[in-house]
Amino acid sequence: MPRLTGRVLRGAAVVAALAFAYAMGAGAGGPGTRAPEHPWQPAVGQAAAEVARAAPDPERERVAVEKALRRMGDRWARFYTAAEFSGLEDTLNGWYSGVGLWLEKAGEDVEIVGVQPGSPAERAGVRSGDVIVTVDGTSTRDLTVATVAAALRGQPTTSVGLDVRRDGVPLRFALVRAAMASHDVSASLTPDGVVVIRIAAFTRGVGQEVRAAVAGRPGHRGGVLLDLRGDPGGLLDEAVDTASVFLSGGPVVMFERAGAPPERLLARTGGDTRVPLVVLVDGGTASAAEIVAGSLRDRDRAVIVGSRTFGKGSVQEPLRLADGSAIEMTVGRYRTPSGRNLDGSGIDPDVAVNANRPPREAERRALTVVRELLATLPTKDRG
Repeated sequence: MPRLTGRVLRGAAVVAALAFAYAMGAGAGGPGTRAPEHPWQPAVGQAAAEVARAAPDPERERVAVEKALRRMGDRWARFYTAAEFSGLEDTLNGWYSGVGLWLEKAGEDVEIVGVQPGSPAERAGVRSGDVIVTVDGTSTRDLTVATVAAALRGQPTTSVGLDVRRDGVPLRFALVRAAMASHDVSASLTPDGVVVIRIAAFTRGVGQEVRAAVAGRPGHRGGVLLDLRGDPGGLLDEAVDTASVFLSGGPVVMFERAGAPPERLLARTGGDTRVPLVVLVDGGTASAAEIVAGSLRDRDRAVIVGSRTFGKGSVQEPLRLADGSAIEMTVGRYRTPSGRNLDGSGIDPDVAVNANRPPREAERRALTVVRELLATLPTKDRG
């Protein structure tokens, strides 16, 4: 079973991929042996008893299960229907069903900041810079970006109406949702050679994409800016693989599971340990993204710029039920290489940028720090 951190609720607009967390799966016993009982098994029994007393409709079932689990002190407990859990697995594998938009909050507006190539939105003529006014007739004025993203998500071949404002002119689009690759890593090169790598979520293959982005840019001697703002987590193995791009061996994270010895997860050898590196974070940086930022800081490998991160240091594990639904509970915690538990505290940046400042201001400050790091290198090391 893959290991994850966080909780995935990816909106079809690919604006957020809040990831839920698998830890280690149950160990399979050999002949005559029995797999150890998971710490959440007694809780599952209690939850099932409550569900049996609830009316048999999905929403009341969800409420009953989550109330039963949270009464046991697990704030991250969650129940997924079969359809939700199936969609979650697709998302973690790098797929989602939606219209292909990247969104950003701009004052009271929700602005489109990117249109995925080949997506339904691109084919219909939606453009970056368009401001979303309504989704299926519902005004977006008081909605969060995540809520708008979720409204754009849905089953393939279903339709969604989108009203936008372009340079003050109202436009209406009828979009048909489709299954698409997530493209959670994007990379660009500044004129002076800084590689800017944005990770939206740690879905499958992200570590490999980050490695390719660093190795494939001949101008990367200008430094690297790793943008983890709004990245709410994902696969733990992908977080370790991403940290390995900039480390050569040594610890990335410590996983502590109740009743089991702590497990140290190590970076691969051969990472680029010399290129100047800045990690950009904010209050939406959580879980697996915090693992990457925390490991690179504890190993004195990167400067952290931005605002304090979310602070989620717990790990969840899902139990798949017979009907395909799943119950998720906390089974352990992780610590950074220095032993820090980030749960509830997060990571304070080395260079703070007020969280209320525009996102582009934080990026400009981070790029300045990259260039300052580059200036400290001996002349012979410069590309």
